[in-house]
Amino acid sequence: MKVISSVHQLSVFLANREKKGSLGVVPTMGALHEGHASLIKKSLNQNALSVCSIFVNPTQFNNKTDFKNYPNSLDKDLKLLREIGCDVVFTPSIEDIYPGGFPSKVFDFGLLDKVMEGARRPGHFNGVAMVVSRLFEIIKPQRAYFGEKDFQQLAIIKSLAAQKFKGIEIIPCSTLREKDGLAMSSRNLLLDKRYRAAAPRIYQRLLAVQGRAKNNSVSELRSWVESLFKKDVDLVLEYFEISSAKSLKKSDNWHDFPKHVACIAVFAGTTRLIDNILLEIN
Repeated sequence: MKVISSVHQLSVFLANREKKGSLGVVPTMGALHEGHASLIKKSLNQNALSVCSIFVNPTQFNNKTDFKNYPNSLDKDLKLLREIGCDVVFTPSIEDIYPGGFPSKVFDFGLLDKVMEGARRPGHFNGVAMVVSRLFEIIKPQRAYFGEKDFQQLAIIKSLAAQKFKGIEIIPCSTLREKDGLAMSSRNLLLDKRYRAAAPRIYQRLLAVQGRAKNNSVSELRSWVESLFKKDVDLVLEYFEISSAKSLKKSDNWHDFPKHVACIAVFAGTTRLIDNILLEIN
């Protein structure tokens, strides 16, 4: 496994690489877990060479404290990547990614970045688009791998690729979960014992929504979920939305769109967790 920290070194390495054929990339912010590992393994299976980037991107944090407190475990991350056989790890500095300072470009994703996470984290997805664009420009992959846990982010990346990087195939990867159902996330490391025990109720309630969807209206399900969290002393609901799985437009009834997704954001103590589930109505 080769660890490269500069854009120039990576460009030279990729231009002269021995392994010809398709190139896959898995962009990450480190604090890697088995969910990340599954993305990298998929890239390794589908490409001649795979690059995992580790870069905590400041432009996607609208909360400076959140950026400061984001987990940093590079040695542990590199150990995991060696064990799964990753080809290249790219660990750039802020100056490497943003050599002229933070860009002022504003992307247009229509409704996709205006709802749910976008409405509550202003500028977040614009920052995601900045760093992913830069990584795509540097690495020039044929495929890029993103987890379905961040469902809205995945929709944004698909839109970005359609607008600017038509030669890159965006590969969605299924959410990996702990044995109790909690979606794997770097933020889980921030949960203390009390909130870690409570957190699996998020997915349990999403599963219950999925089970009730055929016999309940959209508004009934929203009200039911809100009532569950009002009674919960450990978990605070920030939002629960049922939307089009394609456009993310809010749904008022099951006939609005062919496919729906239920998305949720919850505070477990001070740690914010998100999750989602697809709803099959027909």
